[in-house]
Amino acid sequence: MLDELAVANLGVIREARLEPGPGLVVVTGETGAGKTLLLGALRLLGGGAAAADRVGPHGDEARVEGRFAADGEEVVLARRVVAGGRSRAYRDGEMVPAKVLAEATAGLVEMVGQHDAHALRSPAARRELVDGALDDGGRAVLAAYLAAWERLAELEAAQRELGGDLRALERERDLARYQADEIADAGFGAGDDEELQARARRLRNADALAGHLAAAAAAASDDGAAAGLAAATRELTAAARLDPALAPLASQAGELVALAAELSTDVARQAADLESDPAELATVEERLARLAALQRKYGATLDDVLAFAKAVAARAAEVDGLLERASGIDTELAAARAAVAAAGDDLAAARHGAGKRLGDAAVAHLRELGLRDPVVRVEVAPTEPGPHGADRVELAFASDAGLTPGPAAKTASGGELSRLVLALRLASGAGEAPVVAFDEVDAGVGGATALALGRKLARLAEGRQILCVTHLPQVAAFAATHYAVDRDGNVANVRLVDGADRVAELSRMLSGLPESERGREHAEELLALAAGR
Repeated sequence: MLDELAVANLGVIREARLEPGPGLVVVTGETGAGKTLLLGALRLLGGGAAAADRVGPHGDEARVEGRFAADGEEVVLARRVVAGGRSRAYRDGEMVPAKVLAEATAGLVEMVGQHDAHALRSPAARRELVDGALDDGGRAVLAAYLAAWERLAELEAAQRELGGDLRALERERDLARYQADEIADAGFGAGDDEELQARARRLRNADALAGHLAAAAAAASDDGAAAGLAAATRELTAAARLDPALAPLASQAGELVALAAELSTDVARQAADLESDPAELATVEERLARLAALQRKYGATLDDVLAFAKAVAARAAEVDGLLERASGIDTELAAARAAVAAAGDDLAAARHGAGKRLGDAAVAHLRELGLRDPVVRVEVAPTEPGPHGADRVELAFASDAGLTPGPAAKTASGGELSRLVLALRLASGAGEAPVVAFDEVDAGVGGATALALGRKLARLAEGRQILCVTHLPQVAAFAATHYAVDRDGNVANVRLVDGADRVAELSRMLSGLPESERGREHAEELLALAAGR
């Protein structure tokens, strides 16, 4: 049940706080007063779209908060909407995605609005009505059809990928294999490009390097330089004995002597190892040329070339799999289409049964709503298989059995259409939710029919909470809780009406004159009638 609803700057409603209570709760007010905004608040709490026009003129954002109680537990949901339609959603004070609000209110709150009448023109909406009336076996059949269709869709996608041109796929595979093999046969690995370039530089400059190394070796082995370093070391060692602070200098000198000897040895070894090798240089140049050719074809760097090889090898393997599957895909497709056809027949039969139950239940509701002998016929006709079945749902209606039924959206008058929508939604299970909100489903209804509608909603509210925005005093008279919305310029106020205030509001609805004595008498008569049901 909705225990409390708080609204701030939602359209023309500056601020309102409602504690609806159980039973039938009605909201009334002049046309344009803003009464439907309260149901708009419920839609926001249910994760509905947050349009920019929800934000009123009394601040920078609209705020809606609702406290719900169900099965002994309590949950607080909230929504903030700022200019531009951006919104924030909260559950128990914690920020959450809007879809969490939808999950929290699923099965808890059901909305029935004027737009549902237009939905009767939509094949999808009619199908959803029937599917809502499926029993457990019917829901299992629906799930089986959806699985069969998904399997067929997967196979058809695979067939489209094959494209029906196996030769083109074979050519693509052969090219991918050739490219992968060409790169693999070259034998390059990561980092080989840098190593080859370094070897090429060394071999190209072998003679110059030999000259530099020979000169360096001669300089490093100069006896005079070595003797000078040795003498310096001896003198610094002797000085350190006299002044220990000079020990680091003596140590450095000793290290220089050792390094000089090591340098002389290393330079001599490098000079001995270096030789001009035209054959090796030719081999390295040939490897670099091969790498350059691969880079021109497959990538700017060696890493790019190796990545390309990996990708085309994977594609070749993928196409191999497709080609292997191509030989059997026609057989699989035939079996999948047969499975869809069989599941479609089962689903059509289940929908036919659900449609019969839906129509019978809707007729019972319509009789309670003042139609003496209505006809509601849900027809399930075969059609090409699709994502939702191999049938289409049509809805035929006649306000009396003596008339020829026709498409409901065309044969029903405004008042009949409102009642038909209500009857169908109740028949498909809308009345089973703990909270059901009706948004002016009484359009085109009046007189005795309005009284029948009020009684129907009051009975429906036994054991649950029914919220109803209405312009009919006959419906409002049956309410357990009555709120009225008054508007002054760009400010609308929501107030609880009871006692004399309620009589005045019903009088206004009856005659447009809240202080009319005769109107008040009629209002009191309505309240007495509703109290006696």
